[in-house]
Formats: sequence, C-alpha cells, structure tokens
Amino acid sequence: MQEPYDIVIIGGGPGGYVAAIRATQLGARVALVEKDRLGGTCLNRGCIPSKAMVRDAELYRDATSGMYCVDAEGGFQLNFSRLMRRKREVVDTLVHGVEHLMSSKQIRVLAGRGRIVRPGLVEVVGPNGREELASRAIIIATGSVPARLPIPGADLPGVLDSDALFELEALPKRMVIVGASVVGIEFACIFGALGTRITVLGRRTFLKEAEQQLAKRLRAILSQRGIAITIGLEFKEISRAENGLLRVHYEQGGKPQYAEGELVLIATGRWPYTEGLGLDDLGVKMNGRAIAVNEYLETNVPGIYAIGDCIGGYMLAHVASYEGEVAVENILGRKRAVDYRVVPNCIFTMPEIADVGLTEAEAKEAGLDFQVSRFPFNVNGRAVAMGESEGQVRMICEKASNGRGGRVLGVHIMGPQASSLIAEAALAMRLGATAEDIAQTIHAHPTLPEALMEAAMAQLDGAIHYEHR
Repeated sequence: MQEPYDIVIIGGGPGGYVAAIRATQLGARVALVEKDRLGGTCLNRGCIPSKAMVRDAELYRDATSGMYCVDAEGGFQLNFSRLMRRKREVVDTLVHGVEHLMSSKQIRVLAGRGRIVRPGLVEVVGPNGREELASRAIIIATGSVPARLPIPGADLPGVLDSDALFELEALPKRMVIVGASVVGIEFACIFGALGTRITVLGRRTFLKEAEQQLAKRLRAILSQRGIAITIGLEFKEISRAENGLLRVHYEQGGKPQYAEGELVLIATGRWPYTEGLGLDDLGVKMNGRAIAVNEYLETNVPGIYAIGDCIGGYMLAHVASYEGEVAVENILGRKRAVDYRVVPNCIFTMPEIADVGLTEAEAKEAGLDFQVSRFPFNVNGRAVAMGESEGQVRMICEKASNGRGGRVLGVHIMGPQASSLIAEAALAMRLGATAEDIAQTIHAHPTLPEALMEAAMAQLDGAIHYEHR
C-alpha cells in the first residue's frame, strides 16, 4: 500500500472540493472520491443550473412585459431547448473549472463510491476497479438527495424530483408543485415566468425559510401573477386521470380535492445522503438521517469528520464550503470551532429574498430589547429605474437606552439582487457594526445598497427618502 494520505475526502461537492483545496494550501496530501461529477448537487443539479434558468426566465419575462424598449406586439417564441442547452453549458464550464483546480493543485481525484473500511482506510470501487486508500483522517462530504413523498403514485411517469426536472426537453403547459419551500417556489417562479400554468400545494407553511412578512408579500405577488397556491393540506395520492393529466389528490379541511398537471414536481425537501459508507459497522453516531458531529465537525469515531448536507443543519452550499475549511484546519492542528451566528440565506425567487441574523420572532423569543426599521424599494432610484421596485429592506437592531438603533441583529431583504445585497449586512453583523456605522458609510448613488443605508438611517433619526407612518 502506498504512503498514507493526510486526508481522504468522500464527496466532491462544494464542501468536499473546497476542503481539498484548503488542505493543499496548508501543505496536506489529499485524495478526493466522487461517484458522479465534481461540484456535487449544487453545481450539477441545484444552485447553478437553476440560476442559469432564472436568468433566462427573467429575460423572457422582461422582454414580453411591454415595460421596456422591446416591442412585444405579435409575441415572442420561447426556445426552451436553447434555454436548457445554455444551462448545460454553464454547468459544464464550471465543472471543468473545478476539474482544472484539482489538477493544478495536484489533488488526486478518484471516480467511484467510497466506503470507510475502518478509521484510516477508505475503499473505492469505480470504473477503474477497486482500490484502498490509507489516510490519517477522513472527511465525509456526501451531500443530500431529494426527499421522497410516501404516497401512492409518487413513482408514476411524469412525477419528478428536482434532479429530473433539469433534464426536461419541453416546457410543460401545466405543472403541479408539491412543496412550498425554497426549491418549489423557485421553480414556480421560473416556469411561471416562462408561461407554464403553475399550482403550488404545501402541507403547512409557505416559504418557512424566509422572514414571514416578506414571505406573505411574495405569496401575494405570485398569486397576482396567476400562480395558484394552496397551503394547509394532507396529500393522499397521485393518479393518472382519464384526460391524461397527472392528478394530485389531497384533503383540506376534511374535504377531498385535487390539482392536475402534465408534470408533478416533488419538492418536499432534501435528506442527508450516507448510503454505502459503512457507518453502521463503524458505530458512527447519527441524528436521524444525518451524521452527528461536534463543534469541530468530528464524529464520535476518532479520525472521521463530516461536513455539509450529510450532517443536516443549514444544508446550504456556502455553509458546506465553510465547514470544509473548518474541518481541514482542525485535522491539521489549527483548532477552530464552527460559528453559525452569521449565515446568509438566499432564495432566488422573483423578486429575490435574502436574510441574515435574527427575525423579529426570534428576537422576541430571546427576550431582546430591539426595534425594526424598513425601507421600500419603490423609493430607491436604482430599483425604480430598473423597473424592479417591489420589496423592502427590514433591519432589526438592538434598542439603545436613548431609543436609537444599536448593534445590527438581523437584516431581511425582498427585492432586486437581494442575494448580493445581503453580503453587506452579513459583514456588518460579523464585525459587530451598529445602525450608525452603516448609516454613516457613504453609499454610491444611484445604487440598490442605498436601501440598506436608508434602513439603517430609519433606526436613528429617520430615512431621507421615506417617511414612516
């Protein structure tokens, strides 16, 4: 057997490949095992392809809206195959970029499935046969898979999960989306903008991941666009109707009802993926489907670490990357505990929603003395010029003894480019900044970040361009 690696990583997604790169930066010898393509779910069947589709959907929406300089009289023809081709090109470009990074940093990548034989030894079975890798430490970064809906008919042709939806060859005229969380609502926005008739069915909540006042407003916007949304129901089965459409049967208030579509998207969340790793034989402790770890991302078995979706928690790509860096530093002697106090979350709906820190409900539950300010995008010059003035910035700050806003506790944004705007709020919170720090920072004009500055001003003597009533 060859000389042991310092670290063997199972899983080449945004947690695994970032961990591999960080380890080489610190001088470690690394091998990475991946059963599919580098980049994991995020790059191949999640974050990246969906954002390529969002961009096309926004362009089509804008071109056909009649708001801009494009004359839509006579109509436009949507080229769905070109949309999907561009999506594949975007994914391939970024996958090849990760492959180049692995090669340039001399990280050995093995195609196949990894199984931990014992601490310090990983077996890889792939197209090139079987190989054993000795290692001083192992990082599990195997990600997650779409959750399955346990009702009859969920395996019918035309009932898809998010992975399969990315392989569509034609735009459906009607689609039922089962699940009103992030994945379901993002796809509702994409396909709704492209002209598909959308019905969203949710069991208990609508976009529970978002600040609920913003979620309520987004739901109203989507309803105005013709997206039918029903929340508070129990799913019973999926069947094929006589008209050839798929029919999702459910009960609401004890009354049987159904929704029909050419396709049904099951978007009821994701499950940590740990299949075939040999964790039971090793005695690795689990939290349900997720691998249990401590604040240093160590499992209960010495020498075995876990990061990303397979440990549950946030299940966000950027959190997986962060955890990959932390795990590597712990393995290589730089003791570092994970810190989840400032974790931005972005939802790529139309308009976008992004947040970081506490919600009002969480601040109340914690017994904090706080105050909330808001600033709407319909009085932000850049947003109005863009024709995207729907939404607002909501800022939560500690309430100082003088009644003014102090340290920033949370920021919640719905509006244009919210996913980019949230970075300023995250940095402010990371540095312990106050409302005054943000308000007294000169922001370029006309820009969208001015809305964040004005929300901070509203914590003090009042915003300049908006009068609170």
